[in-house]
Amino acid sequence: MRQLDGSVIPQGVANHNMARRISQCCRRNNHMMKKMASRQWYSRERHYVEELELCRLERMAMEYGAYHPLKAIIVTESRFKKVGHKESTSSSSSSCSSISNVDPLSGILDGTDPLSMFAATAEQVSTSTDASRKKCEKEEYLRSDFEPWSSKRGEILARYTTTEKLSINLFLGSERGKPATSGSAVSEKVRTRLEALDDLEEGSQKELLNLTQQDYISRIDELNQSLKDAWASDQKVKALKIVIQCSKLLSDTTVIRFYPSKFVLITDILDTFGKLVYERIMSMCMDNQSALPANFTTDYVNDTAKETCLNWFFKIASIRELVPRFYVEVAILECNKFLSETGISESLPRLTSLIKGIGDPLVSVYARAYLCRVGMEVVPHLKDNLNQNVFDFLLTFKQIHSDVVQNQLVIQTVEIPIYLTLYSPAIDWMLRCISYHAPETLLTEMMERCRKLGNNALLLNSVMSAFRAEFIAARSMDFIGMIKECDEAGFPKHLLFRSLGLNLALADPPEGDRLHVLNEAWKVITKLKIPQDYINCAEVWIDYTCKHFSKREVNTILADVIKHMTPDRAFEDAYPQLQSIITTVIAHFHDFADLFYVEKFLPFLDMFQKESVRVEVCKSIMEAFNSALTLEDEKRMLAHHINVLVRMVSFGRDFEQQLSFYVEARAMFCNLESVLVQLIHSVNHLAMETKKVMKGNHSRKTASFVRACVAFCFITIPSLTSIFTRLNLYLHSGQVALANQCLSQADAFFKAAVSLVADVPKTIVIDGKIRSSEAFLLEFLSNFFSTLLVVPDHPEQGVLSLVRGLLNVIEGYAWEDNSDDKIWIYSSVLHLLAALCQESYLYHIDKVDSNDDLYGGDAKFLTEIGKLCDTIIGQILEHLKALGKENTLKRQSSLALLFFNSILAHGDLRNNKLNQLAVNLWNLSQKHGYSDNKTMIKTLEYINRRSKQFESSHLSELAIRLTLQSRT
Repeated sequence: MRQLDGSVIPQGVANHNMARRISQCCRRNNHMMKKMASRQWYSRERHYVEELELCRLERMAMEYGAYHPLKAIIVTESRFKKVGHKESTSSSSSSCSSISNVDPLSGILDGTDPLSMFAATAEQVSTSTDASRKKCEKEEYLRSDFEPWSSKRGEILARYTTTEKLSINLFLGSERGKPATSGSAVSEKVRTRLEALDDLEEGSQKELLNLTQQDYISRIDELNQSLKDAWASDQKVKALKIVIQCSKLLSDTTVIRFYPSKFVLITDILDTFGKLVYERIMSMCMDNQSALPANFTTDYVNDTAKETCLNWFFKIASIRELVPRFYVEVAILECNKFLSETGISESLPRLTSLIKGIGDPLVSVYARAYLCRVGMEVVPHLKDNLNQNVFDFLLTFKQIHSDVVQNQLVIQTVEIPIYLTLYSPAIDWMLRCISYHAPETLLTEMMERCRKLGNNALLLNSVMSAFRAEFIAARSMDFIGMIKECDEAGFPKHLLFRSLGLNLALADPPEGDRLHVLNEAWKVITKLKIPQDYINCAEVWIDYTCKHFSKREVNTILADVIKHMTPDRAFEDAYPQLQSIITTVIAHFHDFADLFYVEKFLPFLDMFQKESVRVEVCKSIMEAFNSALTLEDEKRMLAHHINVLVRMVSFGRDFEQQLSFYVEARAMFCNLESVLVQLIHSVNHLAMETKKVMKGNHSRKTASFVRACVAFCFITIPSLTSIFTRLNLYLHSGQVALANQCLSQADAFFKAAVSLVADVPKTIVIDGKIRSSEAFLLEFLSNFFSTLLVVPDHPEQGVLSLVRGLLNVIEGYAWEDNSDDKIWIYSSVLHLLAALCQESYLYHIDKVDSNDDLYGGDAKFLTEIGKLCDTIIGQILEHLKALGKENTLKRQSSLALLFFNSILAHGDLRNNKLNQLAVNLWNLSQKHGYSDNKTMIKTLEYINRRSKQFESSHLSELAIRLTLQSRT
């Protein structure tokens, strides 16, 4: 099928824009009647006014008292048959019957048998090897709740900084360290490597002084890259020299404030080195294998790999200095598994004892932290040695207060509280490792050791940070007692109460202790003189207060915060903490009425005097208010009240101010869908009111205003979630745009609706029940077709482009199986096309030229409509043919009668082919004995009545050909 310009129209759907111009040709060119008579489908000429008069109810004279509106109604005849023989005579009833036949379970399964899926999974599990189960041991032990070291890295680098100058030794490679050429003898190669090994610690190096922190980090990054480059170029000895020199830097504490960050940077290089060595030996073990099994044994390791591995350990053992020798061996700890099944477990105690030789307590604690870190990555299940590592540290903890350390702090002008915080990352990590999956008895043991050490605040803080919050909360009163006995000179008590508060935010203490815990903690917190120290603690404890106490206690806390943070405008430096307090408070008050009854809540908000921060706080309050409406009933009730308010607000004739109000309301209530729907309806009503005021004759100003209203609707509709709400609003808004002569905008609405039809799901949820969506789609399409009758064609998009586009979507839509809804829609389209062929349409839109005026009965327009009708009739007949099966004969009969009635109502039965088609459909509806005789008798009576009219006299011949088959 082709368009007027010669382009091919897709099979099944013809071009819609052509149909409008040809319609007008039918009206003005009577000579086209003969040409159209040869077609299968031709619309009969309609006289709508006369037909309306004929359809009016007949007036009958009634005696007084014979009729009363409240009199009981007596039903004498039913329109439908009983269940089992029920026949539909309307589109709505058909759609309902089709819905009832849908299997409610058909949409749940996607064709895959769930039992087969389970069986396949079980088969995979049964075929898993023993080695793969062993591979999971480490993963099962270290689950997602274990916080990895990588999460601590950035925090440490950001916290421990310095402005002092730093120094570093850079390795300068020598020719001896380069690999031998391919022509060198083996003995020469060995001698070269031995010479390089002798120069391992005395090799060429350059000391860089007066480096800033950023320069220092850059140099470390360069060393890390040099290590990778040396390894890639097979300069293994050079790589080892770089690692040794970097490890030596961990002995240097001249800039002690920077030591934790230095530890992070250097251990990154050690990690790289350990990974390279392990992968190198692993690759030597594979031989012809694609990969070694998980938790392989030494039986899989060949002699070459073992020899290479031993060589690495021998090289490391030759390092004279203790600190680099320890760190480099720990870096390749995992390589022990290539040599012995128990290699790692035997090395851990030796390495633990080796740390005792490190004199500086800060260097020593970080060495223990690195051993714990590598141990948790390699053998997390061997925690006994890790525990011993921590206990050894506790025994030597008193070295922190030795004269050597004190003298070092004096030289570097570092106070003891600052110095003690340098231990926190290492101690926290060690305790986190040993407390992971540890029983509660370990916490008891650690608390006893803390008491023996005089309740050292640093250790106590690390214990509360490492162990499970449930364990800490259960012993909250014990910890408060220990905190009271701590010496505040070394580690401030308020930090201990902050750590305790963090645990109590995650776990609840015994109910009888809750008030006592709050009172004891707040006695210390409220006495803090430094505002930043105070607010850091208050930020944590407000969560505990909101969770376990009433608004009276919350009000007391807020009042105390105001008291501490108002003097000297201290709140200006604490906006993040104050915002956190507000967020916590509103999160615990589900009833916002109670929140605003808290006396100090609004004065607390007054501290947010910076405009940007104040806006953020107000936004968070509104978001919390909206998120609190979790129940649909609450949202529905709130939206109802808002909609009432929206409908009541009126600015009289100031329509622009009215539209501005709707725009602001949309921004405020964007999460309440029913409010958005009301706003769209209100804006459409505003556009129609503008038309009414202007009596349909828009000025330039009012035309621009109406287009603004249309734009409001067009950009708001896509934000709605309900697809049928969007479809109906697109249609309604398009009708409003059309009524206001906004033709291009109306076209955009209708195109959006056409595109959206393809996305309509098969089922929708209504009142919590899953229902078929086809009945709702049928209703929408019927309304849409009624509107398309008066929509003028776009001058550049061809004849009936919207109708054709909609038919393309209908053709490609995934209709339900055993459904006839598609044929019902095609019948409606035939009714539309018949109306489009009329000389004057049934209805019009004021000041909008429909296709009857644009085309004026043009012959080509009518020809395109005829082609489109032929295609649709072909689709209907194909469907009827497909229903010629035993279990679908009843549907075939019903649809055949439906199609017959469509031809009778809209077709010109003087056309011989159309007349014969009607007779065939009549006979088909009775062929298998499923026809409704009462309906068919009434249909024949209607045909006989119409045949008595002058313009329908040809129907008398049709009535003679329509016979009623006997049921006997």
